[in-house]
Amino acid sequence: MKRILLLALLSLAAAALHAQTESYDLATYTPPAGWKKAVQENVCTSYTFTDSRTGGYCQVFVLRSMPSQGGISEDFEHEWRNLIVNQYHPAAAPQVTGPTLKDGWQVKAGVAAFAFNNGQSMAMLTTLTGYGKTVSIVAVTNSEEYLPAIDNFLASVKLKKPDAPVAGVAADAGAGASIVGTWGKKAGVHQTYGDPVSYGQAGYSKDQYSFQADGAYRFVSKTFRSSSSEILLVRESGTYQIRGNTLTVTPQKSVIEAWSKKDGTDHFGTRISSQPRPLEKTTYQFTRHYFSGLQEWNLVLQANAPTQRDGPFSNNTTFPNAWYYAPISSTNPLIDVPGGSAPGNQ
Repeated sequence: MKRILLLALLSLAAAALHAQTESYDLATYTPPAGWKKAVQENVCTSYTFTDSRTGGYCQVFVLRSMPSQGGISEDFEHEWRNLIVNQYHPAAAPQVTGPTLKDGWQVKAGVAAFAFNNGQSMAMLTTLTGYGKTVSIVAVTNSEEYLPAIDNFLASVKLKKPDAPVAGVAADAGAGASIVGTWGKKAGVHQTYGDPVSYGQAGYSKDQYSFQADGAYRFVSKTFRSSSSEILLVRESGTYQIRGNTLTVTPQKSVIEAWSKKDGTDHFGTRISSQPRPLEKTTYQFTRHYFSGLQEWNLVLQANAPTQRDGPFSNNTTFPNAWYYAPISSTNPLIDVPGGSAPGNQ
């Protein structure tokens, strides 16, 4: 594996081959001839080859650029966790080489073995960081036969310098930026948690996401209606992954609880019941949007259809099919979850 890593870094320092090139996001490269191409918009472009005779395969993924986490080490660790560990589950830590420097970009590579189809495959990650951006290339294969193709591909890679942010468009900037922190919204009662007739009655719902730097998230939702003797509380936890301007939320545990009202108020009394909720994996398009009138940034999530977790779409039409989550503040406080006010407190 060490030889593979050395080849990866040497390839990125070599001259590109004179062949037909293609581009994706910041990267220009020469793909392997005859390999099947697939494009997943705003996520990656991939190239795949399989041999039905031998069972050999190889895939190369060029991922869309993301804002840097702060440096090559942080970026590589972040990408290794999200792209390799979460996808392929290698049994051991990666063998790592680098960083090296190429055309203003720092380069670091890692490789590890993983089990697949009763055999062993290799997953290799090459991460390049520079100009406030990071680009990753992933290669997976079960045969050394395809290492020359991977080497040639990496040798052809060239990255362009990202365009400088345009002055005056801060209101729409931030797609793909960090969302670490807690974001919340307050609206009418979710129709999901009551009958449609209850819509418009006195009461409210609060929803809050807490995204952690380690890729974990917690979600809390509180529904209060003056006409009901109970307060409904949703607690959910899981992992999230960001690629470009898409956010995928993968819940691992989700429950809905009914609580009594303490002294008839909207404070939690004692828990009456608890039951699991279906796990709703969702991919959103997200944007960090600045509302100059409110003088605050919002985390805007968009999806093709309403979700049980987020409820009905907002009436705000700045973005279609969207929910607007604001930072926690004195006017948007944390939900007073029983046992503590941290979102998702279990």
